Amino acid sequence: MKRISEWLPTSVDRRVRVIAWVYLAAQILLVGTGGLVRLTGSGLGCPTWPKCTDGSLVNTPEMGIHGVIEFGNRLLGAVLGLVAVLAFLAVVRLRRERPDLFRLALFAGLGIPAQAVIGGISVLTQLDPTIVGLHFVISAVLVALCTAFVYRVYTGNGERATVVPRWYAVLTHVTSAVVAITIVVGILTTGSGPHAGDENAPRNGLDSEFLQHVHSWPAYLTVALTIALVIGAWGLGRSLRAWTLALLAVEAVQVAVGLVQANTGLPAGLVGIHMVLACMLAAAMTAVVLHLKEPVALPADGTPPVTRQVAAR
Repeated sequence: MKRISEWLPTSVDRRVRVIAWVYLAAQILLVGTGGLVRLTGSGLGCPTWPKCTDGSLVNTPEMGIHGVIEFGNRLLGAVLGLVAVLAFLAVVRLRRERPDLFRLALFAGLGIPAQAVIGGISVLTQLDPTIVGLHFVISAVLVALCTAFVYRVYTGNGERATVVPRWYAVLTHVTSAVVAITIVVGILTTGSGPHAGDENAPRNGLDSEFLQHVHSWPAYLTVALTIALVIGAWGLGRSLRAWTLALLAVEAVQVAVGLVQANTGLPAGLVGIHMVLACMLAAAMTAVVLHLKEPVALPADGTPPVTRQVAAR
């Protein structure tokens, strides 16, 4: 134990940064494999939970490819759990100096067993679309937390100040709210569509074709708001400008994929890409919000610093 304790980082070094990036990538990858489970009709490849079958923890040859895909996704979830533990251990000795990293690692880590339980409930309820949708919502939240974790390992702790004008901050938060609405409506749309994860799985009973149109409304609004963010960020610093452009790029690809899939009968491959892009959208939006503030050093007399927002009023 002493040897392990000695290995744990006492500062934010390369190990912590690598773990943070692996954590974020694994969260998004798990969404991709979860989509594969659903889109190949393997949602009940392991018909029970927490075991794969009543008599086996793992899939059996008789279960075929669906059992392999479903159990593979569960196995990747266990690997993600190990990454979460590693991320927590990487910052546990920094909990006093960097409580922000400690809290992010803790909350994101607690989300992993919560996801496992919700995934189990979805199997036990024969892939109820409400439970499956909640599963995706939590995945998006965990992606946002891991994005914040990555951001914070590159920035210092302590006092942070807004570095944009008030109107720009308000516009950014409005955009993030519309992004959240877009993702939720997309989940409802998927829950009404043909890719249920199993041919006997229930659907939410909503009109899929109508929901596709409803889903497009906040999506196009998100693009319009993001264009305004890109234009407004042009004089507000290179980092913010780069992240708003990245957000716009993800949205452009997402819209293109959405249009193609809607006009080609919702092919499974494109639906899977659309799901992964939704999490990348959540990550990019989170990064933009985080760049509204920057760490600042307090003056010697301890008075609050004057920010660019104040100067811009």
